[in-house]
Amino acid sequence: MQESTYDIHPTEARWTHVALRVDDIDATIEFYTSMTPLELISKRQDAMGFGAWLGMPGATNNPFILVVAQFFEGCDPFADAPKEVLAPFAHLGMELPTKQAIDEIAARAAAADCLAMPATMMPPPIGYICMVSDPDGNMIEFSWDQGVFATLRDTWGLPEG
Repeated sequence: MQESTYDIHPTEARWTHVALRVDDIDATIEFYTSMTPLELISKRQDAMGFGAWLGMPGATNNPFILVVAQFFEGCDPFADAPKEVLAPFAHLGMELPTKQAIDEIAARAAAADCLAMPATMMPPPIGYICMVSDPDGNMIEFSWDQGVFATLRDTWGLPEG
């Protein structure tokens, strides 16, 4: 059996990431670090291509990251499969703290020509949302008053913040 690379491991099963195949890793990193609160954790290159991890800043016992990979020509293990994107309904979701924050991201996305759905009040539990398309066409839903954070805090006693 191979020895462990890392000294720290979760004490129980955890969701850790969503991974996306991308065409231009630098454009994808720029998009997510400018349009969302995600920060670049690491970027690396190997014989197959580039990989990057993006995540929320701050200490957490439930880390969750966005993994993006750009494969070199002839090195993509999934080259024969269509490049899937999260769209039109499939999406990454991010709950924001204010309705104004939704309007701000919608305005920034419109200026960057990547607003897929303008800020719209939807029936509960959806809340106030806008949809933004990343450089590869993946959808990101920004929401306010969707209740994911509140529901989980009420259910499991998560701290406020």
